[in-house]
Amino acid sequence: MPNFWNREESTPRSFSPDKPIVKQARILSLSNSEDPANAALHKGNLPEGSKLLAIGTKIEEFDLESLKKEEPNAIFVSHPKSKLPLVDLLKELPTIQWVHTRSAGIDFVYSEALAKLTSSNNIVVTNAKGQFSSTLAEYTMLACSYFAKDFPRLMRQKQAKNWGKYSVLELRGATLGIVGYGDIGRAAAKLASAYGMRIIALRRNPREDQLCDVVYGSDKESLNRLFAESDYVLCSMPLTPETRGMIGKEQFENAKKDCVFINVGRGPIVDEDALIQALNDGSIRGAGLDVFSTEPLPVESDLWELENVIISPHNMDQTATFLQEATDFFVNENLPRFLRGEELLNPVNPSAGY
Repeated sequence: MPNFWNREESTPRSFSPDKPIVKQARILSLSNSEDPANAALHKGNLPEGSKLLAIGTKIEEFDLESLKKEEPNAIFVSHPKSKLPLVDLLKELPTIQWVHTRSAGIDFVYSEALAKLTSSNNIVVTNAKGQFSSTLAEYTMLACSYFAKDFPRLMRQKQAKNWGKYSVLELRGATLGIVGYGDIGRAAAKLASAYGMRIIALRRNPREDQLCDVVYGSDKESLNRLFAESDYVLCSMPLTPETRGMIGKEQFENAKKDCVFINVGRGPIVDEDALIQALNDGSIRGAGLDVFSTEPLPVESDLWELENVIISPHNMDQTATFLQEATDFFVNENLPRFLRGEELLNPVNPSAGY
């Protein structure tokens, strides 16, 4: 089974320190050289056997002829516009064995060319999965509580100095449906379970899970069923060609009365026009949205005007140190494994997009 990292449960530096170094790591950083979050890689003391060869954001910034002589074998990727430069580097430098992205999602570098190159050249791809899950799970519970306790009404009454009692909903006994039961989904299920919620999960390879009451497959019928049974729906899917637009009008029409939709995955997974229509016509009660089809969210978007929507600027995983921790993971967890020929954490299938 692949080995995945989780900041809450995994043992730090679980590689074998006494195991001998069997290869050198000659690293290219496809990053902004001034990015302070990458200090551990760009300015730190790298593990024995490691060497940072070059830093750049586009192919023109790398001296390819000199690099070919150095035979780089690893690329660290953190720049948001890395899709084309990464493919170019892989084409020019056949010695690359490993690509690591600082983010958990690889949609910012995904392309058919990347999938073909990594597959044909046996290049391992890893990511920072497990670094950002806990804070997104906390946001999920915040969004659930926001609507269960009717926070907008609380704030209106406070503004009006109105001591008006009203009934609230319990999360205990309510159903949370999780579309995409990966690391974020499991972290949310863990917290929701502590609240006494019932958990339904949707995943590509359904199998029993101790936190879930039901686990469905990822077919459309199961997706519609999850919406019909859930009081709260969390989307934590990665963006891939298959998931783009997978949640739309049909799912919101199947949604349980007063359902709340929460998206911490990627915006384009959801048909935003269909979501706005569902919020306007009362098909669903509300939405907690951290991601959007277009970011920043355009000022003309109707979502800004809807009272039953929480909008956060794709920052609910953005702690003060989250990017630094993601780079530290590369330097302190995966790099020592690469040097020792051990299995790398967080393998990604570029063909699948996650």
